[in-house]
Amino acid sequence: MRIFNTATNSIEDFKPGPIVTIYTCGITPYDATHIGHAATYVTYDVLQRRLRDIGHETRCVRNVTDVDDDILRKARELGIHYLDLAAKETDRFNNDMRALEMIPCWSEPRATSAIAEIRKFVSKLLENGDAYHIQGYVYFDVSKSEDFGAMCGLDQSTMLQFAEERGGNPQDPKKRNPLDFVLWQPSLPDEPAWESLWGPGRPGWHVECSVLAMRELESETIDIHGGGADLIFPHHECERVQSESLTGKPFVRLWMHQAMVEMDGEKMSKSLGNLVFVSELRKRYDPRAIRLALINHHYRKSWAWTSNLMDEADLRLQSWINAGSGDSGLEQVRNCLDDDLDTQTAVKVIDEHAMAGDGISEAAKLLGVNIGA
Repeated sequence: MRIFNTATNSIEDFKPGPIVTIYTCGITPYDATHIGHAATYVTYDVLQRRLRDIGHETRCVRNVTDVDDDILRKARELGIHYLDLAAKETDRFNNDMRALEMIPCWSEPRATSAIAEIRKFVSKLLENGDAYHIQGYVYFDVSKSEDFGAMCGLDQSTMLQFAEERGGNPQDPKKRNPLDFVLWQPSLPDEPAWESLWGPGRPGWHVECSVLAMRELESETIDIHGGGADLIFPHHECERVQSESLTGKPFVRLWMHQAMVEMDGEKMSKSLGNLVFVSELRKRYDPRAIRLALINHHYRKSWAWTSNLMDEADLRLQSWINAGSGDSGLEQVRNCLDDDLDTQTAVKVIDEHAMAGDGISEAAKLLGVNIGA
């Protein structure tokens, strides 16, 4: 396979060992699964299907951020316990993933399951001089990283802009550098708190993924780290530097990012409220058609959601079902997936065989679309 690596800004040969370790950033469960989420997870699902088709075992970890500014804010608005909100929305998310016939995760750990490991991680960074403690906060000192920004490829001003937009709080006067990021923070009076050497508090956003990835996959270096392109900075860059500062080893061999899904000229996101929910689409359409609407785009190219996409996908699904069983197009689809996971071209290949009356069930299955033949 050849896959685009964000860190090198190029398509590279991907030659893993028999077991491929994958970590994808999961949901913060304070709202329902939208199409942007689903596009990301379908991408890594198809990746796993092709890797398994080649003969690899895949172990994919997807975290659940069940303690975070966003979920605590939402729980406060609703007047419910944050873990009750997390349980409700995680259940809805899992139902959506099952409906879309996702390969079950190797592990799906919660951030709150790793508080002890997070405290150890933060303590080691402090001991090594890569972090500092002030007024109950612990910050990672980016000046101690020789290559901060190397993976994301952004200059200082752009990183500052993104940090401001994405919760990095570069204006915090307690920081030595505006780009320093929180590892541990004091909790507000109505927020959950855990005891620590730096006072009661809770983890920062970035630290959970470093800890969970290494804990669950039992390695200081993982093969593929995935997520939406909006996580490249600050989340994934911060993950990388804190992990590598601690271990002295590369954290990730290949960084793979899903482009944003747009609606009304903006990226689809909870903060903007321009969302199309999978659970709502499932009331009107076959989940296989939802998957087809998503994979009919290349994962690295942003695209816009429009109301006619589902009707087109529904017609395509019926065409594929009518084509029936067989392995026509299978090798062509394999070649497409090996070419930077080109699902869009793979869909066209299957369309052509289906129109010709060839059985395409095996090729469709490789894309995660089981036509029941």
